[in-house]
Amino acid sequence: MSTEHPRIQLNDTIVMPQFGLGVWQASDSEATVAVREAIAAGYLAIDTAAIYKNEAAVGEGVRQAGKPRDQVFITTKVWNDDQGYDTAIKALQSSLKRLRMDYVDLLLIHWAQPAKDLYLETWQALIELKKRGLTRSIGVSNFHAPHLRRIIDETGETPSVNQIELHPYLQQHPLREVHQQLGIHTEAWSPLAQGKAMDDPVLKQIAAKHGKDVAQVIIRWHLDSGLIVIPKSVTPSRIRSNAQVFDFRLDAEEMAAIAELDRGQRLGPNPDTY
Repeated sequence: MSTEHPRIQLNDTIVMPQFGLGVWQASDSEATVAVREAIAAGYLAIDTAAIYKNEAAVGEGVRQAGKPRDQVFITTKVWNDDQGYDTAIKALQSSLKRLRMDYVDLLLIHWAQPAKDLYLETWQALIELKKRGLTRSIGVSNFHAPHLRRIIDETGETPSVNQIELHPYLQQHPLREVHQQLGIHTEAWSPLAQGKAMDDPVLKQIAAKHGKDVAQVIIRWHLDSGLIVIPKSVTPSRIRSNAQVFDFRLDAEEMAAIAELDRGQRLGPNPDTY
């Protein structure tokens, strides 16, 4: 079995690593170390956001790692306060200054915020930013099917990715089916259920069978499900451990057992009302 980190071709032909590091809630000092250690451990993708307030630290971590910029896939996001055409344009320009980079690989609208009704205008800004070469690919985060269909119908441009809360307790099958129909790749945030699944007996049994820990089994489940996954950690040993998932696979019985864990248990806000 190959131990190389897998990649996925997005609908715009951009190739994205299927596995990466998330830095939500990481302080500047934590983010720099985490990014540097992750790249040293073989991570090819880093996911940040303007609202995380650590873009500058992420950029510094990439530089400290010494890997060429074009070999690290960087994602950032337009925050809710920056929705709207002109403000979204300026928001990415500010993110790039903080990152000290000429472009990002993937730019997402962080939340649909349907009550504000600015996500279509913001999507039009992302289309323009892609044309300018300031981002290689564009997508969304926390969008539901009506939000997705609206921006596609109005602009003709389909997001390459929808990053959503997804873990064994919230498997999001209906939305994933919509993604498949539309040609959108599903990316999971909080893939480890913020630690709430670590004592699950089903997952512990599977982990014991493979000589792995529960976090590794959950990450492997995401990969075997065809999902893009970005587990967050600021602990170097855990960052390395989370990457030790390319030397085993889950069988059909194990995948079926994990499928039974779905509770529809949302840990974050509901995108329809947030």
